[in-house]
Amino acid sequence: MSDPVCPLCGRPIPKGVAQSLHHLIPKLKGGKGGPAALLHDICHREIHATLTEAELARDYSTPETLRTHPRLAKFIAWVQKRPPAFRSRVPGKRRKR
Repeated sequence: MSDPVCPLCGRPIPKGVAQSLHHLIPKLKGGKGGPAALLHDICHREIHATLTEAELARDYSTPETLRTHPRLAKFIAWVQKRPPAFRSRVPGKRRKR
């Protein structure tokens, strides 16, 4: 069985690599029990450092739309050059809900 692939950056997520489940529609905005995607932890943290819960629910509720956001597109281009187990702190404060 092959490793799952992160729908944001397209890199594999090997066993033992930091990963987390991203609710495509935030739970606070009605997404509880809705679709979710398994992401690298660094990719998930970048999404929440970039977008508010309202923006995620309104405009960025699929991996395809997330990849169109300018800051996330720049992040993806950067992180794709790193190995799947790469970890780093996300700069800046987390966005408000």
